[in-house]
Amino acid sequence: MRAKVHVFLKPGVLDVQGKAVEQALHGLGWDGVSQVRVGKTIEFDLKAGDAAAAEAEVKAMCEKLLANTVIESYRVELA
Repeated sequence: MRAKVHVFLKPGVLDVQGKAVEQALHGLGWDGVSQVRVGKTIEFDLKAGDAAAAEAEVKAMCEKLLANTVIESYRVELA
């Protein structure tokens, strides 16, 4: 099973990298861009018996390692 985890800073947490990208886009002429947030995607293969077990396992990975749940949120996709 293929797992994809999307991790982003929670609303209200200052996204310095997102702000830098926004300013760079403005500098290149895209003035209509605002509220840029930068995140990360983590993809991996996972051996699991069924989708429910896989999702529970990936969520446990996120809670323990892949996301800093104090300042980040995450979304899991399984295929």
